Parts: sequence; structure tokens; C-alpha cells
Amino acid sequence: MSKQVISIDGQDRVVREDTAKSFRGTHWALFTLLMIIVIALALLLAGIIKINLSGDSDKPLNAPFSQQGP
Repeated sequence: MSKQVISIDGQDRVVREDTAKSFRGTHWALFTLLMIIVIALALLLAGIIKINLSGDSDKPLNAPFSQQGP
């Protein structure tokens, strides 16, 4: 079985190929999840800022509850 080198805490370690792939896959999965969260938060904040800056009082968020129908 082939060996590969991974870096853990600044030290290079020689491990089996499947262990190295698992190590890199876990890091990519965590990085991808973090990027999804960052992008979702950026879109949410952009939407909140856009709603607050538009000043349109006819939006459903600003309508009183008594006007929602029977």
C-alpha cells in the first residue's frame, strides 16, 4: 500500500493513502460547510439591509396584523 505525507500541527507525517484521503476529505468538508454558512449569512444580511434602506411601508413585514384578512 502506498504512503502519503500529511501535515498535522506543523509536523509532516507519513500515513497510508486511505488515511491521507480521509484526512483531506474531512478538511474539505469542514471548509465547504463553513463557506456555505458564510455565504448564507452574507445573503441574509444583504437582504435585511436592503429591506431597511428601501423605506417602503407597504411591505407585508410592516403591515399591521388587523389587515391580514378575515
